[in-house]
Amino acid sequence: MPQGLVLFRFTKDLRLDDHAGLAAAAARGVVVPLLVIDAGVERAMRSSPRRAAFFCASVRSLAAELAERGAALVVRRGAAEAIVPDVAAELNASGAGWSACYDAGGMECDARIQSALEERGFEALVVHDAPAVPPEESAAVRTGGHGYRAFAPYFETWSALPIASYEYPLLLAFARPTLTSEPLPSPEEFASNEPEPPAGSATARRAFERFLRDDASRYAFAATEPADDRTSHLGAHLSFGTISARSIVRAVRARANEPFAMNEERLSLRLFLRALAHRDFFLQLSWYHPATRDEPLQEKMREFAWERSHRALEAWRAGRTGHALVDAGVRQLHATGWMHPHVRAVAASWLCFDLGVDWRVGRDEWDRWLVEYDPALATGNWQWIAGVGADMAQYPRIYNPERQRRRYDPAGAYVRHWIPELRQVPLDVWFGRHGASAQLALALYDGDGYPAPAVDHEVAARAFLRRYREFVSP
Repeated sequence: MPQGLVLFRFTKDLRLDDHAGLAAAAARGVVVPLLVIDAGVERAMRSSPRRAAFFCASVRSLAAELAERGAALVVRRGAAEAIVPDVAAELNASGAGWSACYDAGGMECDARIQSALEERGFEALVVHDAPAVPPEESAAVRTGGHGYRAFAPYFETWSALPIASYEYPLLLAFARPTLTSEPLPSPEEFASNEPEPPAGSATARRAFERFLRDDASRYAFAATEPADDRTSHLGAHLSFGTISARSIVRAVRARANEPFAMNEERLSLRLFLRALAHRDFFLQLSWYHPATRDEPLQEKMREFAWERSHRALEAWRAGRTGHALVDAGVRQLHATGWMHPHVRAVAASWLCFDLGVDWRVGRDEWDRWLVEYDPALATGNWQWIAGVGADMAQYPRIYNPERQRRRYDPAGAYVRHWIPELRQVPLDVWFGRHGASAQLALALYDGDGYPAPAVDHEVAARAFLRRYREFVSP
């Protein structure tokens, strides 16, 4: 192994195992681990108190893992494009490596750091670590290196590609501490009073192992039934890289290919793999189309006149729209920093189509509450729901929130859990008589009771579709 020093800057890859960036750095020398708290990190953590606590706990766990290896995480605060080359010079290192970002802002920062390093004669090593399949590997199969804009062909390619492994953390050589370090970040630094939750690579591995052992066989049901809370809950861990997407995909593929697996289990595992492929798809979409941060992927929709405000926007933000599934999801988000994946789609659809409000308003609002932090995924998912991104359907897929509630929460367990106002309401009153209005039939529309529907879904959805048709087919 080379004996010179190489700097490795941790970003959203806060682990040591199955780490593509660390493996590439270790192949060039003895690794000095670095964490930079720059303006981007500051902004992302200040926007969500729970996220700040999760990040700090993950960093603390990483620092402890490094200490067990006789190394120390060097922490610096300031502009990464200045700090990284300065620390490399201080160490007389050959260069610096880090894991690639996939959102436009992160990619711009990566480019500035790379340029600053190379101008001073250092090697800059930017490595794909977050996706299970790097963008160039999937793009090389059919697209001529330009990436995929549609999910179906991407998933076919993704499913056939092998998944690399970097499962040799004990072979990584870390330098003994020689540099001074600033303190590890704490939630208070980001104006957060949230306690640090269990986080870090050991926590993430246990969560995944438990999911694969106990719940993965039920994923096909849990992914759409919000009261059956047995999805993986790995979003925050994946977004901060406390677990490798590659290790998850390899384990799930192996389980799905076991000869004695039941058909129901195989279906669930394949649907979970599809969800992981969707994650990779949106990362590569942003990689090849970074302008989607601010504008729709679909050129025809870039001039569509979304609203930036609506009289019911605050009701949506507060979880008081009068549409129970939407409100339950928003309240779950406020209480936990997470929302069931299917309910996310219904709540986002209501904002975009019932209110006609810009998908960017919703994306930025949820950024205030979610623990996970992955701007490329947030943009890809919101554009998909709003019908302006990679979903190539002829017309937007508009969810009827009451129909979704009746289908996926028929006993009202999820809604009642998150909406106390509805816990004592009998189902026959709640659902209304057969043939009655699809809206809630409740006599609770005053004081602290559950509100009447803020808009009539059928009327609003038809109005939006009429405006959409007039725009795309004038």
